[in-house]
Amino acid sequence: MRPFTYVSPQDAAAAHQALGDPSARALAGGTTLIDLMKLHVERPSTLVDINGLPLTAIEALPDGGVRVGALVRNSDMAQHELIRTRYPFVSQAIMAGASGQIRNMATTSGNLLQRTRCYYFRDPATPCNKRDPGSGCSAIDGYNRIHAVLGTSDRCIATHPSDLCVPLAALDAIVRIRSGSGERTVPFSEFHLLPGEHPEREHVLTPGELITAVDIPALPFAKRSVYLKIRDRASYAFALASAAVALDIENGVVRGARIALGGVGTKPWRASRAEQILAGRRAGEEAWRAAAEAALEGALPRRHNGFKIELAKRTLIRALTRAGALA
Repeated sequence: MRPFTYVSPQDAAAAHQALGDPSARALAGGTTLIDLMKLHVERPSTLVDINGLPLTAIEALPDGGVRVGALVRNSDMAQHELIRTRYPFVSQAIMAGASGQIRNMATTSGNLLQRTRCYYFRDPATPCNKRDPGSGCSAIDGYNRIHAVLGTSDRCIATHPSDLCVPLAALDAIVRIRSGSGERTVPFSEFHLLPGEHPEREHVLTPGELITAVDIPALPFAKRSVYLKIRDRASYAFALASAAVALDIENGVVRGARIALGGVGTKPWRASRAEQILAGRRAGEEAWRAAAEAALEGALPRRHNGFKIELAKRTLIRALTRAGALA
């Protein structure tokens, strides 16, 4: 690990000033950042410990939504009454991730900023456009079993690893961002960036900005929601494919749906076309299969990860079946 400066600002103004240095990094739970520093993948000049900032509240919003502070620990979010009752698949997604010890440390904002588990990204001895722009993507012609089939480019096929971000994508969450000049809000669908020609740019944050909260909009039928994760082992494994599903069904007909996929995209993948396919259709296996086909349209397999396409379809069908049974 390389030498760095450590600062612990106790107010937002000092935090924004410290984070104005592009080589500075915010430290919250540290469950990913510290690992990457040990691997010499992250090499910050300064660690800005933001744990002293008042960003740990979960509160109901007047419109029926919920605001979750950036520093809320994953375990606290998963067990909070507002989350468990209004958005069960958010709680389920958190509990499907990492381990109890890590969930006790990991934060809301840390999940949004979580970096890929691509083997090549985490190995400084190999070329990686995300880590070293212009050096090449070792995964495209390398061992790419865990890599993405949606949203890829000829520069990067790394998968976004977060479980929590999948239902947040389905819910059209809003990311609240503050800098020294004020606050702005970003729709969740726009927060993470596709790799395109610049895979090193993973999100819309700029130096000096800090996530303060995530607003989850009211969605009454999210009370009947499901998160399903398929992985290599029962615990402490990242998704090969996952699905977050909420269904609004009346008299056997789907009136609305929210669907997002994990483990298969370069960002949390909102399956908008699948939602459109379901609207107005009779709930059941035929509709679920049509939605699954739509969700994976345009998927691009590589040598070792082609199985993910069928796996993601089956995962989504199973999640839709379970959500449909709750209606």
